Amino acid sequence: MADAPSTATDSSTPGARQAAFGFIFASAVASALSIGIMVPILPNLLKQFSGGDTASAAQVNVVFATCGGAMSFLAGPVLGLLSDRYGRRPVLLVSLSGLGLDFLFMAFAPSLGWLFVGRLISGATSAVFSTANAYVADVTPPERRARAFGWMGAAFSVGFLVGPALGGLLGDINLRLPFMAGAALTLLNALYGFFVLPESHPPERRTISMAWRKANPVGALRLLSSHHELLALAGIYFLNQIAQMIWPSIYVLYVGYRYGWTPRFIGFAMMAGSVLGVGVQSFVVGPVIRRFGERGAVLAGASAATLAFIWYGLAPTGWIYLLGIPISCFGGLMIPGLQGLMTQRVSPSEQGQLQGANQSLAGLASMIGPSLFGLPFSWAIEHPRFGVPGIGMLEGAAICATCAVVAIVAARRAAPAPDGAATAS
Repeated sequence: MADAPSTATDSSTPGARQAAFGFIFASAVASALSIGIMVPILPNLLKQFSGGDTASAAQVNVVFATCGGAMSFLAGPVLGLLSDRYGRRPVLLVSLSGLGLDFLFMAFAPSLGWLFVGRLISGATSAVFSTANAYVADVTPPERRARAFGWMGAAFSVGFLVGPALGGLLGDINLRLPFMAGAALTLLNALYGFFVLPESHPPERRTISMAWRKANPVGALRLLSSHHELLALAGIYFLNQIAQMIWPSIYVLYVGYRYGWTPRFIGFAMMAGSVLGVGVQSFVVGPVIRRFGERGAVLAGASAATLAFIWYGLAPTGWIYLLGIPISCFGGLMIPGLQGLMTQRVSPSEQGQLQGANQSLAGLASMIGPSLFGLPFSWAIEHPRFGVPGIGMLEGAAICATCAVVAIVAARRAAPAPDGAATAS
């Protein structure tokens, strides 16, 4: 692997900050692994509760994902402000604990109602990766952040390298086993973090008080308008988050319906994609950013994602679908470039608020995406004579193409201000 990004040091705790990025990387791997375990299984569990009806399961998944996204939309700004005021560590530990509790609800849920409660808990504590990103911004110099976020993307991919395959294997035994495994991994990770995770956000950089007027989506998103150069970047981030909702909304049901893939095969297909994703995040992000800059990485990632979604939507067989995975993996260039650009445009005391605003955008995307993709997919199943089961993938292609266009426009913006130059909003 390429050299890991260097970490900024703090004179009060040099050893802790030097080791901070390594721990956050490992923590992100464990969290992604626990989530990846249940990804191939949840839609099938919903299908089981829906009497085996794929169209009904898709509709139920829309409701679950939309409500979970609404909770994330509302809670993201609060968690972001809390991390700016009290530090990243407590927010990260609470989020991990909430995710573990969500898995326990799903593992033992006797009905759709209990599954729904678990989904709400997950949405309300969904700051694991956004808080981890704020942590990375704290301990990494501005010029190295895009590469560091590439490593965070690699951490997510490493987790998904093993998680879906393991989830598929466990799910073939019992659909509840993957959730038990996810709960164990996440809660152990939270316990480990309680004893060894250092704080990255020192008191002198924290906000003086909680600005509760910002502890809502409107207040959090106002940060983006107060720094005008963030607006185009936030638009790309939001559109990309909508496109990514294809995977939890329809992917498992889509490949199962169109290609007859089993949970085990779906898990191994996701593992193959994660192998290639780790390669892109580890070996490609750095050179691309050095050669073309963060904006070039965003444009390249959006273009690759557009082509991949077109491929997925039109692939007539499962084997042809698999040939599109290498193209799709280059879409992973987008987020490291975006995060690198966005974190350079706010002050150190606003990093948590920025990630809270991003979390709200992701939550809003989670509210829109399930209906945007799930309902047309359900309609396509109920009206097979029209022959458009890949309609959701083609929608994703259109959204990513829009990201590419906005990236071209955003490339004309002024250069970012030096780190710390931004004033608090």
